[in-house]
Amino acid sequence: MQAREPIMLVAKSFAQSSRGIVMSRIGKKPVELPSGVSAELSGQKIEIKGPKGVLSFTATDDVTIKVGETEVVVEPRGKSKRARQQWGMSRTIVSNLVTGVSVGFKKELEINGVGYRAQMSGNILKLNLGLSHDVNFVVPDGVTVTAPKLTEIVVEGIDSQVVGQVAANIRAWKKPEPYKGKGIKYKGEYIFRKEGKKK
Repeated sequence: MQAREPIMLVAKSFAQSSRGIVMSRIGKKPVELPSGVSAELSGQKIEIKGPKGVLSFTATDDVTIKVGETEVVVEPRGKSKRARQQWGMSRTIVSNLVTGVSVGFKKELEINGVGYRAQMSGNILKLNLGLSHDVNFVVPDGVTVTAPKLTEIVVEGIDSQVVGQVAANIRAWKKPEPYKGKGIKYKGEYIFRKEGKKK
């Protein structure tokens, strides 16, 4: 018991000292503004402009946003749990805005299955997925959907949330099944396979 006391004391002192330190590995990193991208701050609202468009985000009062010439810094207000949560999340959102207006986001989908195919007709993505009817998916504003091949779908846009949601909505029409892997999956996605019944 005596041999364990020094270790316990060290652990206890470390826990006590770390309580007063607000740490966020993501939040403490500044967001760099690449060439051609600018940021404007109005209260808690930040607007990012770039070659691909304009995006904005309104942060909560739990964080402070500072805009410099070449970077954006997000800092917490106080040491509360909510402030720490908003710190990292707000920094990630600002980083996504910068990436979106400068480079953009892309989600690639693959279709597996005999006779399964996709093709674009105007702003409608036509999907043949072995259902009793063809699926006509209307592409919403803010994203671009293409079908470079009958078995490939590419979703592109500047808003990461919209791009991800549209890709998820398309995938939801025919999620890949675990036996033969038929359906729509993300490119590079691993599908856990099950062994079929043996005769």
